[in-house]
Amino acid sequence: MIKIKKNIPLIDQHDKDCLYAKKFGGNFIPETLKKPIDDLTQLFQKLRYDKQFLKQRDYYFDNYIGAPTPFIKLQNLTNHLEGAQIWAKVVSEANGGAHKIYNATVHCLIAKKAGKKYVVGDTGAGYAGKMLSMAAKKFDLKCKIFMGAKDMKRQKPNVDAMRKNGAQIVPVYSGNQTLVEAVSECMRYWVSNCDTTHMCVGSTVGPNIFVKICAWSTAQISRELKIQIKNVFKKIPPKIKLINCVGGGSSAMGFWNEFMDYSSKQIEFIGVEAGGPKNSKLHAAPLTNNAKIGILHGAKQYVMQNKEGQINETESISAGLDYPGISPLHCFLKDAKRARYTSATDEEALEAYQLVTKLEDISPSLEPSHAFAEAIKLAPKLSSSTIIIVNSCGDSLKDKFIIKKRLGNYIR
Repeated sequence: MIKIKKNIPLIDQHDKDCLYAKKFGGNFIPETLKKPIDDLTQLFQKLRYDKQFLKQRDYYFDNYIGAPTPFIKLQNLTNHLEGAQIWAKVVSEANGGAHKIYNATVHCLIAKKAGKKYVVGDTGAGYAGKMLSMAAKKFDLKCKIFMGAKDMKRQKPNVDAMRKNGAQIVPVYSGNQTLVEAVSECMRYWVSNCDTTHMCVGSTVGPNIFVKICAWSTAQISRELKIQIKNVFKKIPPKIKLINCVGGGSSAMGFWNEFMDYSSKQIEFIGVEAGGPKNSKLHAAPLTNNAKIGILHGAKQYVMQNKEGQINETESISAGLDYPGISPLHCFLKDAKRARYTSATDEEALEAYQLVTKLEDISPSLEPSHAFAEAIKLAPKLSSSTIIIVNSCGDSLKDKFIIKKRLGNYIR
């Protein structure tokens, strides 16, 4: 049986080949990327324990990102559902409106340390791109973003924000024109430009070093949450469910990281994938649908594929969850039975968005609306002694046109 080791950071629980449980992750990369990957790995290993770098990181987390983000009780939603207490960690209150700002800020700090003048990144929902363009502007770096043409149309507010921040956006027209193609094109570009350019992968996917940097950066969310829970309840309550949407998996890793050593009976991790349109065979939920292990973007993971091993088409109303694979860390957590994964349909996410925005003064994007859908299902079945906490990791502003088209109105 696969076990998670206590008192060792999850990101370090891999073997010499960078594989978790000997089968997830790794570095399946072209020879031309071996040296840049090795150089970045060595630099990050040094910086993550460097007191001066940590002080610099914390300064920008506090004074640029705006840590800590709020932890609030959704009393009206709790009363409406008449079951478990529902709380939210409102990470969307961070500068820029989503959790992606933590990863982008750390990558730009690393780029400066490496002496690079350019940063390149991928984006689906537009938040990773928006945040990287913000951080690049803050740290005087030139920025290029690869984004699927389909996503550019459905996430126009974030496209406009990236351009306003001075980033060059490269539309990707291949395949399904979504996140998976954007990541592929971004990596191809970096192969030819790694001497002058630092690459920021927007989630906990890709070669091992990018998985580690992203998870290490977003762990700020759970560091804050742990303190906030103790401040409210005076201790860590006996029954907590931490519910998070899962696409690439960055916000969930950040939300769960500081609670890895607790038992699943006390603190349960629930990841909610994109189930796609109701009554459709298309979705973006590899863990929920027993996908097989394959290699995508330089790492072994559970990935949606056909009998020939080719990547399957995905579909989700949420651009940020519309990805055929999943972080190697989430594959590890699933097989270790430390996290439970399920999915919500497009329609369930929209219904959850409507209910939450009607009853509470928050407006989650369509990504965390998937997590709220699961919370709404679970809460009535549980007693008030159970604490459900949802990571409201993104703001709905980017989805205003989709929501208005589907619901006829947009609540802000």
